[in-house]
Amino acid sequence: MSEFKADAVKLVNSSSRPVTQIARELGVSEATLRAWIKKVGNENDGVKPLSMEEQLKLGKKENEELRMEREILKRFAAFWVKETNGR
Repeated sequence: MSEFKADAVKLVNSSSRPVTQIARELGVSEATLRAWIKKVGNENDGVKPLSMEEQLKLGKKENEELRMEREILKRFAAFWVKETNGR
């Protein structure tokens, strides 16, 4: 395991911050970070599963991000159509 991965797992195990937040700060996906934790065998050592309330908050946040991304894509598509038809 690379030094970066090992340090990331150590950070999760020594921090009270959620895995999601640490993954975002490190620029990796939550699934990737959890896989590293599992590989090291420390998944239950300092990493608590998300509560239903935390899962709901994350779901709502992700939903809002997806809505914003969809809106941006709609605007880009409209702009692109306008630009290509105008030529």
